Amino acid sequence: MKRKILSALLCVAMTATMLAGCGNSSNESTDDKNQEATDDAAADDTADDATDDAAGDDAADDSAAGGDKLTVWCWDPAFNIFSMEEAGKVYQADHPEFSVEVTETPWEDVQTKLTTAATSGDLSTLPDIILMQDNAFQKNVISYPDAFVDLTDSGIDFGQFGEAKTAYSVIDGKNYGVPFDNGAVIAAYRTDILEQAGMKIEDFTDITWDEYLEKGKTVLEKTGKPLLSCQAGESDVIMMMLQSCGASLFDDEGNPALVGNEALKKVMETYAALKEAGVLVEVNDWDQYISTMNTEAVAGTINGCWIMASIKTAEDQSGKWAVTNMPSLVDVENASNYSNNGGSSWAVTANCQNVELAKDFLASTFAGSVELYENIISCGALATYLPAGESDVYAKGDDFFGGDAVSAKIVEFAGKTPSNNTGVYYYEARDAVATAMQNIVGGANVDDEIQLAQETIESQMQ
Repeated sequence: MKRKILSALLCVAMTATMLAGCGNSSNESTDDKNQEATDDAAADDTADDATDDAAGDDAADDSAAGGDKLTVWCWDPAFNIFSMEEAGKVYQADHPEFSVEVTETPWEDVQTKLTTAATSGDLSTLPDIILMQDNAFQKNVISYPDAFVDLTDSGIDFGQFGEAKTAYSVIDGKNYGVPFDNGAVIAAYRTDILEQAGMKIEDFTDITWDEYLEKGKTVLEKTGKPLLSCQAGESDVIMMMLQSCGASLFDDEGNPALVGNEALKKVMETYAALKEAGVLVEVNDWDQYISTMNTEAVAGTINGCWIMASIKTAEDQSGKWAVTNMPSLVDVENASNYSNNGGSSWAVTANCQNVELAKDFLASTFAGSVELYENIISCGALATYLPAGESDVYAKGDDFFGGDAVSAKIVEFAGKTPSNNTGVYYYEARDAVATAMQNIVGGANVDDEIQLAQETIESQMQ
């Protein structure tokens, strides 16, 4: 990415709205949803405020000690924190003196503290390792390159992860993150509702969006239920469609590339067609979205695999759901039936007092232990570490989803997902696209709205 973009970024505080983690998927639609803590707010926090923060002080003191202890910031006790503590146990088996201390830190606080430390030039408040939202990774490393450790030559075999997952934390050809949880997209359907329409899960496997639309019309006509629901004003479905063909809202230099982007135009036209036909129904908020599935108002959903946790809260629906891949775009180059929505990765901060220990720990656990991923599958943490997909634990059937080995299937999906460029202004771009999509659904011209969205992003970049 051009250094003039980096220079501009380092002169101002970041202004993106960050989104929340899939570990909190019971409350939010993606790992992007809770990021309302802006970098402007972070810039207003003084270095003294960050120093006075108790959690920051504890992490900094522990890091200063070095030795066989690593300090970590992440969120969600039942998901991310549980997984990191299990990783500590796995590593401790061969390194008895080792310990890991995790401080529960909501993602928005991680982002705020990171921004404050980096802009003040004082990284001493940071822990050894932080968990970072995938879609925020490139923005943070490009904006604050001195805050992170290059892991390219750490001994980690990044080829053992899904290519698309790894790409989120690659900047200028260097690896800065160790992939963690899986955000591979699934299409989940109520098989009993499909049967009422004379269909089965195989009829929705390896299909196109055009086929999905026609089948959806049939399901709607015979059962009265749409196939899909989503939040109005959000761009999750759009971004999943776009990544399924490896397309992006930016070019390789980080410039907005909406105008003339045939994949984006096809995505918007497809979304509008689904909405017009009633195959897709929009709701006002996340709770209503989950309710459409739990109350049987829709016949399915398409989202990151973490959505299964919300689906399974309706225990009376056990055995009535099945999982397959998503539809592919028609007449679009590199179209596939695979995408990603959500997820996070581990980063080593430049304040780490024992970088070699941190590298070896991550290489031996999240980047090297099938046992770890077998242990944490109980909390819903599915791997993008491809060897885990071949384990006996991942091969077990899930009765809720008709006895299918959905965990192994999802790891396979992750390995087939195309990578795309999120860039520095990812969040601004997806918001502009979401606004454009709502206008198009309301009758506006597609090309005009794409042009306006690009102008909006360019203005924000100025």
